[in-house]
Amino acid sequence: MPAIKPKAVRVLLVDDHEIVRLGLRMVLSQQPSVMVAGEAATMAEAIQQANKLKPDVILMDIRLPDGSGVDACREILSDRSDAQVIFLTSFSDDESVLAAVLAGARGYVLKEIDSASLVRAIHAVAAGRSILDLAVTGRALGWLRGFAAGQDMPGTNKLSAQEERVLALVADGKTNKEIAGALNLSDKTVRNYLANMFQKLQITRRAQAAALFVKRQS
Repeated sequence: MPAIKPKAVRVLLVDDHEIVRLGLRMVLSQQPSVMVAGEAATMAEAIQQANKLKPDVILMDIRLPDGSGVDACREILSDRSDAQVIFLTSFSDDESVLAAVLAGARGYVLKEIDSASLVRAIHAVAAGRSILDLAVTGRALGWLRGFAAGQDMPGTNKLSAQEERVLALVADGKTNKEIAGALNLSDKTVRNYLANMFQKLQITRRAQAAALFVKRQS
């Protein structure tokens, strides 16, 4: 009997620049193991298309014209906990990385990535693995670990004991599902804790957390 071909990974492209989406589509269309299921140019379209098309992997930009890719990621995962999000962006600042990690993203890669590496990242994330490159996330996760260990940060509200436990697991690179299993919580409860932590750490659309982080490193 002929070997059964593995099912192609269905990908949703989210970027407000048409030329970027076109380039990604051209690259991915050359891969028989990947299929572009759809595109979105805004946060609202991303949420709508994710719910409609149910892609395996979502390639998401950080900045969108009507909001944040991070907000889109959180909302999509609140409806579809099985969705896998990779942030494909030009921004490697600490605030963006922290926001992506807390939102539950499986990957964070820069647009300088070569096509072969991007395809490998898509397959890795589709298989349930995380590809948060330590070169990008190392400093941000270090900041999280310091805060989780009880080092107070000026200008932030104090986290509850359970939020600190969740944060410590995030800082160790655990996924939302792994955190839920470790703390005997539902995925939805973990996402609610993360949303509250977003507000308390002030890392949504503001640079304060990043500035505080950089100050601690000096």
